[in-house]
Amino acid sequence: MESITAPYLDMATAAARKSKVYTISLPPELAQRAEALAQRDSRIMSELFREAFRTYSAQQARRTLDELGEYAAGRNPKGYTEADVPRLVKEVRAEKPRRRKVRSNG
Repeated sequence: MESITAPYLDMATAAARKSKVYTISLPPELAQRAEALAQRDSRIMSELFREAFRTYSAQQARRTLDELGEYAAGRNPKGYTEADVPRLVKEVRAEKPRRRKVRSNG
């Protein structure tokens, strides 16, 4: 199995890197699938795992947005939009009798 990390000759080389290095372990069958994908797409393993993380991260962000959308839909069961606001205000004002201010004659 190909190692993702490369041995460093000295700590100065490690400190000069602009990326962080991780070591991961995979079960043999998953490692073989990852290696086959990398070879098929002519990529190194690091590129494959970077893309996998980006995809996973985007899916998580989408899931969060979907959950917020479901929450918002529950808060607005009639599906009102911003365009409905002026009409709704007008309807509510028409239903409520206006209070008259009592003026004192003094």
